Amino acid sequence: MEGRPVSERPMGGTPSLLRAINDGAALRVLLERGPLTRPELGALIGLSKPTASQLLARLQEAGLVVLDGIRGGMPGRTAELYRINPGAAHVAALDVTPARIEVAVADITGSAVATHRLPTPGRTGGDVVERVRSALTGACSPAGLDPRTLNRVVIGIGGAIDPSTGRLGYAAHIPGWHVPDVVAALRDGIGVPVDIENDVNLAAQAERSRGAARGHRDFVLLWAEEGLGAALVLDGRLHRGATGGAGEVGYMPVIGAPTARDVGKRSRHGFQALSGGIAVLNILRAHGLRGPSPAQAVRNAVAAIERGRPEAARADATRAEAARAALAEVAARLALGLAAVTAVVDPEVVVLSGGVPTAGGEILRELVERELHALTIPRPPVRLSAVEGNPVITGALDLALGATRDELFGPLISPS
Repeated sequence: MEGRPVSERPMGGTPSLLRAINDGAALRVLLERGPLTRPELGALIGLSKPTASQLLARLQEAGLVVLDGIRGGMPGRTAELYRINPGAAHVAALDVTPARIEVAVADITGSAVATHRLPTPGRTGGDVVERVRSALTGACSPAGLDPRTLNRVVIGIGGAIDPSTGRLGYAAHIPGWHVPDVVAALRDGIGVPVDIENDVNLAAQAERSRGAARGHRDFVLLWAEEGLGAALVLDGRLHRGATGGAGEVGYMPVIGAPTARDVGKRSRHGFQALSGGIAVLNILRAHGLRGPSPAQAVRNAVAAIERGRPEAARADATRAEAARAALAEVAARLALGLAAVTAVVDPEVVVLSGGVPTAGGEILRELVERELHALTIPRPPVRLSAVEGNPVITGALDLALGATRDELFGPLISPS
């Protein structure tokens, strides 16, 4: 933080407002830099020693800052260290699929304190509030937390909330979630603030904050697994669309695939029929490659290519050739859908995420990029996801922490 001290910058406002601004600035610095002494904190935000002392006393009394030991071994008096109180707030992130609900709980610093996985196979209905409460309890109880004390819960799901109706759309494959105003129902039933966001949008949030799209204001993320989805970030803002369905590219008509008019909206059509999980399995099977899931089948193809080096036996070389042809066909189909999006959006970069691109690695990425550049005038680089772990959970935690920090610390520490 350079320039004049926050408290000395010309602006209108009462002393209480200026104190709040300085408090927020101090909390941001402590969050970013870790434990600091009073003189270090004062120097970083441009405050005198007495003002810094008063500030830290306020933050300690509010439970936002705690002592973190002392720093010795330096000339002069031993200095006390201060840090953000991790227990000042907790948030939870949920990743919901038809088969399970995955949960992560983090403290206000972003450190994970608990995880849990609640299997939900074959559940065709039931009380969605009770299901979410059970998942949260499974994560919170071992950590000594009460789900009702969480500051915020963000849920990622393969669908989108229509802002005009409050209903979850584009999610027929996840039963039980299609209740009126589902966000309000969960908020009232659990007793804490709840947000629901499309899972692919959350993956894009994670890539923007710490992954392959960091530093880019215009990018497209394509998620490819059993299903297909995309997220569009335009001029630094996530584009959701009028009904929340922006990026639902699985429904997008593409050459070579049946349309909804041909087979009906409830049957596989469009980009999903051409490049979704079942199509990927069929392509690989046609080339003699199999797997229990699209990602594993692609992983097996990559392994076959790596075994089929020039010095390999003839059988391995033949299998490697078939595997490369199979991945080339998968890449060509993915690029066909991406070309339509790229031609309209003209992004700085395209990010590939989900089980299929992750399994395909650099081999599949290069094939997709080559095919995409052959189809479109814009030629954005194609990158693999750089987010470790579950990007949906990571993005949900980012959003939950950003909102909670805004509430506790003030808007000065919104995440980038």
